[in-house]
Formats: sequence, C-alpha cells, structure tokens
Amino acid sequence: MSGELILIVEDEEDLAGTLAYNLEKEGYETLEALTGQRALELAVREPSPSVVLLDLMLPDMSGTEVCRRLRQDERTRHVPVIMVTAKGEEIDRVVGFEVGADDYVTKPYSMRELLLRVRAILRRAGSEEAVSGTMLEFGEIQVDMTAHRVFLHGEEVQLTALEFKLLTTFLMRKGRVQTREVLLNDVWGIHANVMTRTVDTHVKRLREKLGEGGRYIETLRGVGYRFKTSPEEEDQ
Repeated sequence: MSGELILIVEDEEDLAGTLAYNLEKEGYETLEALTGQRALELAVREPSPSVVLLDLMLPDMSGTEVCRRLRQDERTRHVPVIMVTAKGEEIDRVVGFEVGADDYVTKPYSMRELLLRVRAILRRAGSEEAVSGTMLEFGEIQVDMTAHRVFLHGEEVQLTALEFKLLTTFLMRKGRVQTREVLLNDVWGIHANVMTRTVDTHVKRLREKLGEGGRYIETLRGVGYRFKTSPEEEDQ
C-alpha cells in the first residue's frame, strides 16, 4: 500500500468516482473536488496531497487558474499537478505547462496510462526529495533544493515549478548534452507526441529570468542544450 494522497479535481461526479476507485485499488488514498474552489480548499489541508489530478474544464474557474493559484501558495507550490482534460491541442498543453503543470493527459485515456503517469510523478518527486537539503551553486546562481528557491547574486529569482525542475536538471547534468526529447521525458515526463518547441519556450524564459546566468545554458543547433561544465568555461 502506497499511502500517498491523490486529490481528484473533476466536475463529472461519475468519472471522479471511477478515478477514486481505481486509485484506491492501487493503494492510494483519494480526495474528490467537483469545483476549483473546493480543490483549493482541500489542497491546503493536512496532510497535503502527493499529486493533484486536475481537470481543465471546471464549472467555477479553469483548471489553469486552479494550477496558477496552487503555484502561488507557499503551502502547495511544490505539489505535482497532472492536468486531465479533453482538450488536446498543443496550445492548451503549453499554457498548462506555463502555469506550472507537471504532466498532461488527454481524454479519452486508459486507466493504466493514468496510473503509470501518477507513479512516474511520485517517483520523480521522491528522487528530488533524495537530493533535497543541498545548496547547489554555479557562478552567480545559488539553488536551495530544500526550499525550492533560486538566487542570482543573492537576489531571489521567481521561477515556476517547471522552470525550477529544468534548471536543476541542467545543473545536475552540467557538461552533458541534453536533447529536447530527453528533457521532455525527464522534466515533463512526456513522450513523443508533444512538440519539442515546448522545451525551447521554457529554456528561453529560464534564460531571461536568470539574466547574465542564462549564458551558462548553451544551444546546440539541431541537437538540444548543454549547461556549461564550469562558470569559467569559455563560450564556444
């Protein structure tokens, strides 16, 4: 039995019940919310959820707005969010990722696929916890893994959960080439059918937020990206 708590945010009561039933069969505990407001109320209760399954179309507010508010609240900003929705256009995915969603599953989906996504998110969260408690430093960039905070010359830089994950992935693999496909899989947990320009969008935004620290992320044309091996490494 896993014991992790999954918050299901779904306005179709029958579907929410089906999700809860299948998750509980796998050993998870569940909470159900039929509206965005109820989801926000349940998310800040103790114990906090390990994962939020978030429908995009809700009666009182959009799923993207719920995700945005979760990311703005210190109590919930690091809870993984999987968006579950019938909307599958790439623009919807990009918007979801921009507000901090960790994964995106479109309806109709198989229950097996959804359970695999939940397990993958929980596994990734566990591996991040294993390296928490450390302070990563690279030139003028300091990353507090415990608090999920990033500083540039001692001044805090506001990153989304995905931008933080992207930066720490680069830092822990510095000097190694990262293709867009590898980053999509390891940072987003997505395979194949998502356009790789999702990565380019986030790398561009991360560079902008890091200011002069953005120079450490190199673009390898036609391949992907590479974080410099050391701050002193000369530009290629």
